[in-house]
Amino acid sequence: MFDLIIRNAKLVDGTGAPAREADIAIKDGLIAEVGAVGSLEGTATTEIDARGDLVTPGWVDIHTHYDGQVTWDPYLLPSGWNGVTTAVMGNCGVGFAPAKPDSHDWLIGLMEGVEDIPGAALAEGITWDWETFPEYLDALEKQPRALDVATQIPHGAVRAYVMGERGANNEAATYDDIEAMAAIVEEGIRAGALGFSTSRTMLHLAKDGKPVPGTFANKDELIGIAEAMQRGGHGIFEMASDLNPAEEEFGWMAEMSQKTGLPVSYALLQNPMDKDGWRKLLKMTDEAVADGANIKAQIALRAPGLILGWESTVHPFSLHPEYLLLADLSPEERLEKLRDPAVRESLINGAPYFMQENNTHDGDGLPSGNGVGALITLGFDNMFRLMQDGVPDYEPEGKDSVAEIAKADGKPPAEIVFDMLMENDGKGYVFLPLLNYANQNYDHIYEMFHNENTVLSLSDGGAHCGVITDASFPTYLLSHWVRDRARGDRFNLEQAVAAQTRSTATLYGLHDRGTIAPGMKADVNIIDFDALQIHEPKMVHDLPAGGRRLIQEISGYRYTIVSGVITYEDGKPTGKLPGKLIRGIQHADAEKLAAE
Repeated sequence: MFDLIIRNAKLVDGTGAPAREADIAIKDGLIAEVGAVGSLEGTATTEIDARGDLVTPGWVDIHTHYDGQVTWDPYLLPSGWNGVTTAVMGNCGVGFAPAKPDSHDWLIGLMEGVEDIPGAALAEGITWDWETFPEYLDALEKQPRALDVATQIPHGAVRAYVMGERGANNEAATYDDIEAMAAIVEEGIRAGALGFSTSRTMLHLAKDGKPVPGTFANKDELIGIAEAMQRGGHGIFEMASDLNPAEEEFGWMAEMSQKTGLPVSYALLQNPMDKDGWRKLLKMTDEAVADGANIKAQIALRAPGLILGWESTVHPFSLHPEYLLLADLSPEERLEKLRDPAVRESLINGAPYFMQENNTHDGDGLPSGNGVGALITLGFDNMFRLMQDGVPDYEPEGKDSVAEIAKADGKPPAEIVFDMLMENDGKGYVFLPLLNYANQNYDHIYEMFHNENTVLSLSDGGAHCGVITDASFPTYLLSHWVRDRARGDRFNLEQAVAAQTRSTATLYGLHDRGTIAPGMKADVNIIDFDALQIHEPKMVHDLPAGGRRLIQEISGYRYTIVSGVITYEDGKPTGKLPGKLIRGIQHADAEKLAAE
């Protein structure tokens, strides 16, 4: 007697093998049998007819920021809607353990600044039942949830815990500091963390404007920590970095990996200031791997971009003095004002504060340091209406930019973008790609994907609540890259599924999941492939303390199954909470099945 049988599946098993028709039997949380349709004998407590559906392993998302949300939300939305059955958090060097009692507010400010998660929500939602990293894991383990979670040890928290203000201010670590940090990291790895993360990019700033602790850490500090991971027995070293200078960064990365045997992973994105720079970085990755290092470049499936709307953290008019008079109104009151023709005209004909006559400008008419502000308020050639024919378009053509539409219509770009924001009763959205869109297409992502030293990542689930909704990356993988892409080559279905399951799981030492085969963990998605769809973003206020976040609901997932238990049916949670905290490297339980 099995617990669950899935019959008549179009099985894409995560190995990269061709899709095949199959029946799948599940027992005690594991895949028990996989056979041709009609070949499985026996019955099950529950049976699902998957005729016409795509059946895959559950998605393993290795780059999320649920470090706070995991303490109050058993469903980890929006990742739960997207078929994610394993989420790895603690990325980019930010997190909430270890944490001295007097550092809670500072850690919240660090996460709020780097990941745009409302500080009030974190302050109200987190109970702080820990100080050390092992105690944090113990607190997580007590809570039921719908999916499995895994952790990494964040450099920022470790540095501040050991060095206090010196660590927070990015002062150089002494020998004793490094020894103390290494001890904490080794303890955390032994307790079950899957790795360690750090940030080395100037894009990551705390709420007070300071770079994340560890941004300027030297090689001795980084390798000292990696050696502690090695003593702990496992772990991946993950980082977000500007890779500047690239040769120096790759030097210590390769040395670290070769010396410790640990994998090192970094974020790889196309920079608009250097359109082909990613090729150089990928070439350096390939060379380091050929020399014996284990380095993986984490790539994104689309442009990490801003979703600009009236309720977003920023939008094209958010830096206009005229808009500041409306900024503190409720959404309803603000929208009423925006409908006033006089207000509309003042915003369309106005200018961001840094363009006002009483400001000091540099040579291009903008004050130094306002590059991002100029992009958000004046970058009309890189702004696009998000919704096209009822669905989000994340790979728009240059001819559809606000600037090109304005030129064709003979109107000011500000008028075009204002009217876009006013669509859908004032809930229209404009897409502003920041990275990965220098050529206004995704051909380079196609190339990145097919390099053996890249891995799918960077969904940032749980983060950037007010302006980004990239937690849908695993769904976008199938809906856009496999099924819908019209502007270039598409991904092979079997390769795509393997990339979001076996490849991501294996990188983090989760060898018990990611494929559908006897003895593997029974994490499964049953998908109506033709109906799979990412819907329009909307702003909700459902975080603790009424905190806001942009969400996108998903359709097309018929069932999501974790450890053999149905956790979602037609996009709705079933209330079953089989998810666990993952501690350390995991291995398939083939021996258990064989014994039965």
